[in-house]
Amino acid sequence: MSLSAHDVAAYILKKQGEMSAMKLQKLVYYSQAWSLVWDEKPLFKAKIEAWANGPVVPLLYQKHRGQFSVKTWPDGSTPKVTGEAKKTIDSVLAFYGDKTGHWLSELTHKEHPWRDARSGLSDDDRCNREITLAAMAEYYGSL
Repeated sequence: MSLSAHDVAAYILKKQGEMSAMKLQKLVYYSQAWSLVWDEKPLFKAKIEAWANGPVVPLLYQKHRGQFSVKTWPDGSTPKVTGEAKKTIDSVLAFYGDKTGHWLSELTHKEHPWRDARSGLSDDDRCNREITLAAMAEYYGSL
């Protein structure tokens, strides 16, 4: 059974409670990154782009646009998150879950997948270049 980015967002909010949209985006990003390393497959198909504030899943952004804080995610199904996927997301939340959205954004700015996707741009330039699964797997797999 494959998950959607909506399922991952819903699960994270159910486990962690209300959070900033920025933090949610970064936790979804790190869940995808570590799934590529630990489970050797992506959690979801939606693309991730290298925006000024760090990695963003545009599919999710369309739903929380204009909201600073997000409490629930009605478009996702938390019961779908099981097995390896659940273990991976829970591990990501155990490590990154107590950090702020700003802290997570700053962290992504130091890491190669975001930086490489934005090659030639300043940190605050608008950008919709994709952060590829290959770039994420290579970088996080080397840590």
